Amino acid sequence: MKALHADGWREIEDDGFIDHVGPFFHRKVGDAHQYAVAAQTKHRNLRGVVQGGMLMTFADRTMGLAAYQAIKQGVVTIQMDSQFIDTAKIGELLLSQPRVVRGTKSVVFMSTEVKAGERCIILASAVFKIVRPRA
Repeated sequence: MKALHADGWREIEDDGFIDHVGPFFHRKVGDAHQYAVAAQTKHRNLRGVVQGGMLMTFADRTMGLAAYQAIKQGVVTIQMDSQFIDTAKIGELLLSQPRVVRGTKSVVFMSTEVKAGERCIILASAVFKIVRPRA
């Protein structure tokens, strides 16, 4: 984790569900928001590789955070698609650099590719509903 901090990554504080599967990290490079998670033993499935649900959680959360950062409004996931391309191994650093595909007045279309080094692990796209701030 110290190496991540040295490379400009900052831990994303979240005491909810993500606290159980994280920590997730964030950094901004130019205009791009990048996210990382180190695959830990707690992320493994029965085959000894990273659980697909963890990969989907990481993709969903990073796309939602990037959508919020792009439009400065709260969003909730209303639809998500994912394709598993390769397996992620315990100990690998997983990276996501989501992008806004299109935004409208009510929804934001996002996509990301979660990678381990140069290997694509999962492709994901999602639609986020823009929500009003809580009263």
